[in-house]
Amino acid sequence: MKLTQVKGSTWVIEANQLIPLYDPGDGRCILLDTGLLEEREELERTLLDNGLTPARVLCSHAHIDHCANNGYFQEKYGTEVALTFPEAGMCANALTLKCYFLTLSPGTVEREAAAMIHEPDYFIPPNDGPFTLGGVKFQIIQTPGHSAGHICTVTPDNVCYTADALLSQELLNAKLPYNLSQQAAMDSREKLRGLGCDFYIMAHRGVCPGEEVGALIDGNQAMIRRRAEEILALIDRPMTASQIDEAACIYHQLFTHKPRRSLRFERNVRFFIEYLVDTGALAELCENGATYYSRK
Repeated sequence: MKLTQVKGSTWVIEANQLIPLYDPGDGRCILLDTGLLEEREELERTLLDNGLTPARVLCSHAHIDHCANNGYFQEKYGTEVALTFPEAGMCANALTLKCYFLTLSPGTVEREAAAMIHEPDYFIPPNDGPFTLGGVKFQIIQTPGHSAGHICTVTPDNVCYTADALLSQELLNAKLPYNLSQQAAMDSREKLRGLGCDFYIMAHRGVCPGEEVGALIDGNQAMIRRRAEEILALIDRPMTASQIDEAACIYHQLFTHKPRRSLRFERNVRFFIEYLVDTGALAELCENGATYYSRK
């Protein structure tokens, strides 16, 4: 993996996603997330090849591509992990993890995501403001929406790691972007507008200069509204969530043969349905014990 300097002591490891780190200069770095389980060996080798030990992790949220190696680093290096309370609760056991995976069976979650189960060493307070880890003062911005306790972190170099609160320009064509609450995610994005940071690191997957972040936020907001409108247009009669999901997959040509992927599509479509209900665009009705959705 390539290690690239963003500014000062703030760097990114170019994995499947960008994994930022802060290097105080003593070789004991602070990771902002730890990536995917299958990237563990390469991530560890990249750190060691550059003379870095993962002393601490300031984790943005408990999703499988952001925290799968937290517990491993704790056990091997004595790494200290900090999480918000909602994200720490998610990682408590396989059943709490199911709240994230939602549509996958408990057995599937346990088999595929057990590496996420761990207990943090520190809890990040549920408010915006300074948070000191390993003697380094970061600024925390609470940005729920993508997940319940998602945070963005500003390093001492005035570089903001947005994690999954913001997608890079190259991903603004995402077909079914995941957010636990689309509205909360949009509200959180607006909080990033006035930060005045020099650079913004998006986990998926880019680094944006500060003067360009406003346009990128606009693009992210427009994408969510556009995808919601596309799904709304597919509902031409009272339809169940499964029928809407199928129509959306046909529309976007998401013709997977893997049930795990199709279940994730179903989950992501459901979050758009909930957004459309909350904004008043869809009405809920029942027939034969089943819930149907129709345009208002």
